[in-house]
Amino acid sequence: MNATPNIIEPSEHPIRTDMIDDEALHVMRKLNRAGFSSYLVGGGVRDLYLGKTPKDFDIGTDARPGQIRRLFNNSRTIGRRFRLVQVFFKNRKTIEVSTLRSLSEHDIDGPEAVLAPNNTYGTPDEDALRRDLTINALFYEIQNRTIIDYVGGVNDLDRGIIRIIGAADRRITNDPVRMMRAVRHSVRNHFMVEEESWAAICRNHHLLRLCPPSRLRDETLNDIYSSVAAEWFELSLDGNLFTELFPIYQEQLATKMHDGASCRDHLARIFLTIDRVNRQAVASGNHRQPDYFFLAFLLIPWAEISFNLVELKLKGPQLYQLAKHIRETVNQTIGLDFNLRRSTRQEITTLLAHLPLLHLNQNENSWPKWLKRKSYFKKCRLLYLFYREAIEGVEAEDYNYPVDESSEKHKRQRSKRSKKSRRQGRPAFSGSKRGGVFGFKR
Repeated sequence: MNATPNIIEPSEHPIRTDMIDDEALHVMRKLNRAGFSSYLVGGGVRDLYLGKTPKDFDIGTDARPGQIRRLFNNSRTIGRRFRLVQVFFKNRKTIEVSTLRSLSEHDIDGPEAVLAPNNTYGTPDEDALRRDLTINALFYEIQNRTIIDYVGGVNDLDRGIIRIIGAADRRITNDPVRMMRAVRHSVRNHFMVEEESWAAICRNHHLLRLCPPSRLRDETLNDIYSSVAAEWFELSLDGNLFTELFPIYQEQLATKMHDGASCRDHLARIFLTIDRVNRQAVASGNHRQPDYFFLAFLLIPWAEISFNLVELKLKGPQLYQLAKHIRETVNQTIGLDFNLRRSTRQEITTLLAHLPLLHLNQNENSWPKWLKRKSYFKKCRLLYLFYREAIEGVEAEDYNYPVDESSEKHKRQRSKRSKKSRRQGRPAFSGSKRGGVFGFKR
């Protein structure tokens, strides 16, 4: 790799300017008119080259954040490790504009440290070399309609190769999440991970433990909702990434379940069901299941092994004790591993602890009235239907997540009270009587 790029002319690539989002074109043209360079960068170029519709159109430029802000009044600056500018448009559309960064921020010549901080600006070749994968390091510029390739990304796109830029071990050391991104783009594009990059992933999988838990959570959820989570699961297992993300399964994958299949087999079936549910939601335009729902779904094999979950016949105080034990274990394991909110941990506990009741009353046409009146029934029933689909092959017809009507009613009432207080010009906590301060008489 060197600073001399391979320029791919318009006649040699499939990207056309009219394939680019109008707002992104507006931003690039305005930057050009102001005397700055601008490029469509990263995943947008990759997806357009592959004939896909990009999720985001990110822009790179030699303009500094302050200069970008002066050009676009409808913008704000975000970021800690490196500042970038979000430009806002109608319909909640956002275009992210980042200043080209230098090599020293990352690890080609940088320090041997995980996520070493450095906010230095650079040139297009430096910016390309500091990115994670060759297929994500391409630039498209609208003036000449050419692709600028410093790292052989176009060749890897043509060959279906995922390759970490630079020395793979060093790049992973500086940001272990690059391993997850290599696996992600491999399964989403049906590409092969290049041999040296894969060997480095297998050697360094333990470095994921050094990443902030919240970052691992967000990256993992991204893959769970990808609709190719089953393929992601298998490849992550092969590279030992899955057990780094879910260490509770470190010793359980080979354990036999109640039907004779292994824990790994159950997880594979669960991921297939998750993919089907997500594809169904996208196709029908429905909202997806909440994060805690799928996390609870993935924890069922663990809970079955740890608490004999499905076969339990508990009521009253015994059920309370089960929920208490599950909550304590969730707090000490995945709750810490993914920095889960307290409410998320509680929702996971509720779903898991009440599955035995659903299993005992699994005839869908005769759910007991007392069970149907429970606040958790709809959510637990849906999870149980998905679990049966995954393990028993009984297809679940209900893919829509039931909204908690009481919760929604409470939110509406709270919103009305808040608006009423603002209209009256008093704090929401000052009480209904006039003439006092913070609810107290003068």
